[in-house]
Amino acid sequence: PTTADLGSDTVVAGHVGDLKPNSGKIFRFGNRPGLLILMADGQYRAMSAVCTHLNCTVQYRGDLHEVWCACGPPPRPLELYDVHVSGSDIIVSRKRGA
Repeated sequence: PTTADLGSDTVVAGHVGDLKPNSGKIFRFGNRPGLLILMADGQYRAMSAVCTHLNCTVQYRGDLHEVWCACGPPPRPLELYDVHVSGSDIIVSRKRGA
């Protein structure tokens, strides 16, 4: 079977200071949305923003401290990405071997 072109394996998802703790934002990862979250402890997390249930775009709900989807909970975990900060850039990349 053919696979969809997901585009780049590494993107600048944002800049330090874009997010407040316990908030998230959608970013483009190739031709798909990704979700970047700044956790309350100051750590960044990133994942696919495409729900594994009905391919809806998920959001981060800071009031609930969780990733939320209007279409219902994902039956499988969302794909997680590696995150690192380089200068003021927040770099997100696909995990190796994923």
